[in-house]
Amino acid sequence: MKENDWSIYQDKYVAIHCSVDAIIPTWAFMLLTIALAPYAKKVFYGNLGELQDSLLLEVIENLDIGEYADARVVVKGCSKKNVSVAAYVKLSEKLLPVVKSLMYGEACSSVPLYKQPRK
Repeated sequence: MKENDWSIYQDKYVAIHCSVDAIIPTWAFMLLTIALAPYAKKVFYGNLGELQDSLLLEVIENLDIGEYADARVVVKGCSKKNVSVAAYVKLSEKLLPVVKSLMYGEACSSVPLYKQPRK
């Protein structure tokens, strides 16, 4: 651990994961985190997909939804990137209190999900 150049992880997101069936003590992951922490932007326990989900959920959590007040919002359904169901659930939960309507899909073929009741 002392001989490794940890600076190669400077400002990077690092996922720590063991993909084989091995018994690794908890302290080993802690030690790895301690070595990475001064360099990495974020150290995450899990695989790369789980790290991406975590980062997307963090972005949604910090999203300023003020600009969506009383708006008709279509959440894009098809993407080249794999977006977890958890992200769609979190985004729906975040937008629901402010949007006029919420739809899923593409502008030409969206699925209506929610329409604000008339006041």
